Amino acid sequence: MNLDKSSVKAGKRRNALGRGLGALLEDTPSHDQKDNVVREVSSINEILLDYVEVNPYQPRTDFDPQAIEELAESIRVQGIIQPITVRKLGENHYQLISGERRVQASKLAGLKKVPAYVRSANDQQMLEMALIENIQRENLNAMEIALSYQRLISECNLKQEQLGDRVGKNRSTVNNYLRLLRLPPDIQAGLRDSRISMGHARAIINVDNVEQQLHIFERIISEELSVRKVEALVRELSNPKKKATPQPEAHPETQHQIRQLQTRLSSHFGTRVHVKSSGKEKGEIKIPYVSSDDLNRILELLDVV
Repeated sequence: MNLDKSSVKAGKRRNALGRGLGALLEDTPSHDQKDNVVREVSSINEILLDYVEVNPYQPRTDFDPQAIEELAESIRVQGIIQPITVRKLGENHYQLISGERRVQASKLAGLKKVPAYVRSANDQQMLEMALIENIQRENLNAMEIALSYQRLISECNLKQEQLGDRVGKNRSTVNNYLRLLRLPPDIQAGLRDSRISMGHARAIINVDNVEQQLHIFERIISEELSVRKVEALVRELSNPKKKATPQPEAHPETQHQIRQLQTRLSSHFGTRVHVKSSGKEKGEIKIPYVSSDDLNRILELLDVV
């Protein structure tokens, strides 16, 4: 069967889609290294762990020892299913791009060699690949993700739209993580240590006052507040009930006249009449009654019956 070149190329592109970073690592075409771009080696190589140095751009700072032990046990039984990715710095000298958990677990499992994709990359590409790889594959906490996003923007010169495309997130999601970096250090640490959730933190961000933010944070911890309760508390702080505007007092001479009028009316109706002035030639007169007969008596005096 004969296939034209365009069909073959289209097929290759379709095969590469949906395979994540692995497809990028394996199928990216080679370029001249003097142009300061990535050059790929598509085959998988077996390299000694002793030749691999850690990734200085690793965004993850905490690794769960129990999770590493579980992964090591899996490697002892199944081997390494997903190769690590490294860049070659020299003869028998490699630097890890992604797969630090696999490297740690392989050492724990007693392996001497591991399968690896070997590629060439400059420092900026190294940082970008490491950050994106970890964001997509590792169980990073919210603060690690936020810091990784910020580094991609500031150090890799990415805009938020570009960043969203790279990590497969929409712009609002990226922005929600970046906003976490505006929180006080105590609250960031609480989110990092899972003392509060992402939902709690997103609610607190809507409060402008740092002291109020810290107060809410302390209440979340001490009272074990739910996200919904925190959101209600934030709304209450953001929209406090307006105090009744005090009415301006009438002029002293006007007050004297009102008191005199109130006395005459009280005498006329045989009950205490209340006269209130707003200070702007407006007001109200209240004539209380204690029974239907009393009401009829007042109405007769007003000549309305």
